[in-house]
Amino acid sequence: MLRCYLTSDTGTMEKAEPTAKGAWIHLTAPTEDELRQVEAATGVFPDFVRAPLDDEELPRAETDEGQTLIIFNVPILENGSNGDPSYRVLPLGMIIANDRLITVCLQPHPVLEDFAAGKVKGLHTHKRTRFVFYLLLKAAGLYLRFLDQVDRRTNEIEDRLMASTRNEEVIRLLQLSKSLTYFTTSLRSNAIVLEKLLKTKMLPMYPEDEDLLEDAITENRQAIEVADIHSNILSGTMDAFASIISNNLGRVLRFLTSVTIVLAIPTIVASYFGQNLTLPFASHPLAFWFSIGISVVLSVAAILWLVKKKMF
Repeated sequence: MLRCYLTSDTGTMEKAEPTAKGAWIHLTAPTEDELRQVEAATGVFPDFVRAPLDDEELPRAETDEGQTLIIFNVPILENGSNGDPSYRVLPLGMIIANDRLITVCLQPHPVLEDFAAGKVKGLHTHKRTRFVFYLLLKAAGLYLRFLDQVDRRTNEIEDRLMASTRNEEVIRLLQLSKSLTYFTTSLRSNAIVLEKLLKTKMLPMYPEDEDLLEDAITENRQAIEVADIHSNILSGTMDAFASIISNNLGRVLRFLTSVTIVLAIPTIVASYFGQNLTLPFASHPLAFWFSIGISVVLSVAAILWLVKKKMF
């Protein structure tokens, strides 16, 4: 999908043509025809506009012949296969070329949709550097919001896991752990890009722009620390529950072993008195009850001994 916006004199976002100077061109899962249209209208390098469409593209920033490409990993919320929320990251490309700003993303993203809807006040498309830094700041803030959701989700699963050690709850924790791994890796890569933008000054900056970039760096650094904390807590929680499950399994096996031992005693006694040999009390009229009594006494003695050894 190809959309193009231009800030009007009143400060609102209005639709424009890709050929308009100072326009923001937003590409979401673009077709080949849309890519060619943007390339022809803006003169942007084809490699720049197509690089963010690779789902595994790493964050980076580079400048070539006056055109600047910034690829930043942004978080996104989706529905998982089991209906639970699933978190992952995807590359967002921001290109400044020939007085235009071009953003490229594989699918619609809430941050970009908010910008297109004019929900971010004081944002102008002709202030391209500030626009990019606002995007970076909002993306870092979205990481923190999703991390808070992951933390609440983890607590809910832990409460359910306390009452029932079902495989479904453990799988949900594994999915959250996977999301935190994605977040941590992407945030660290994003941090390198932000530091490069600040140090190399590859984009023209006013003091307000530099402050905005520093805010984005601070927000990203905070998100890294929060992600590390949540990841460590979740890892410790999963280890603790694994130990609990293993301990519960050991208790069950110990109990079943004790029951097997107790049930084996009457079998041994009955087998002994069932032999076709001359045995004590073989001709006694109460021989059956003697064997039953011996079985009961030995079984009770075995139970008391196992209880003393805490096998029951």
